[in-house]
Amino acid sequence: MTLQLTVSEEVRALAPGFTHLAIEAHGVVNGPSTEESSALLDDAARRLAVRLDGRAPHEDPHMAAWREVYTAFGAKPSRTRNSAEALARRATADGGLPRINLLVDLYNAISVAHLIPVGGEDADRIEGGMTLLRATGDEEFVTVAGGERTVEHPDAGEVVWRDAAGVTCRRWNWRQGPRTRLTEESTSALFLLESLAPVPVPVADVEAAGAELVELLGKLTPGASVTVHAPE
Repeated sequence: MTLQLTVSEEVRALAPGFTHLAIEAHGVVNGPSTEESSALLDDAARRLAVRLDGRAPHEDPHMAAWREVYTAFGAKPSRTRNSAEALARRATADGGLPRINLLVDLYNAISVAHLIPVGGEDADRIEGGMTLLRATGDEEFVTVAGGERTVEHPDAGEVVWRDAAGVTCRRWNWRQGPRTRLTEESTSALFLLESLAPVPVPVADVEAAGAELVELLGKLTPGASVTVHAPE
């Protein structure tokens, strides 16, 4: 099965340099974090430190570009950071990167090592295709607060990913909803690598990150069927 991904014209106008690479994996075997996935996260933090060379994550040109786009659609990037910047801050802090499960550790490691937002969805839980659009404010985002299921609504004009059932990720790549997240029981995955190419991150960098993710998938969950869709 190939999932249909669409980027609306409103988002294209907001961020004309935006590109994304989608990777589908079926027949994956997920599970708890392992020594190998933990080592990937540690190595990613080391690679990030070399890239930053003493700078804060938000001072990286790619993260600065994401902050500009967040500001353009009304978000406050110092409070609601894009996923790559949020992970990078944790990677450079004393507590380090969280260990979630095998597949989440994998895509978090790729995100930190390459400093690009990477998301992972359970492909079997996505209803219909996925669209990146500017919200009207009426869409539903089902999440959990205080241990209870709750429904939020994005701000009007906010950039969100959504499927036929509702919003799957708010503020572009800030907060994923629990409905489609990768769990230890997931057997199909959709990974999204996002950048504001061609400036300051070339498409080739996104493709290199994707190739590394595919290679690691082959090692961590051999036997999975993996399809790489060309950057759009």
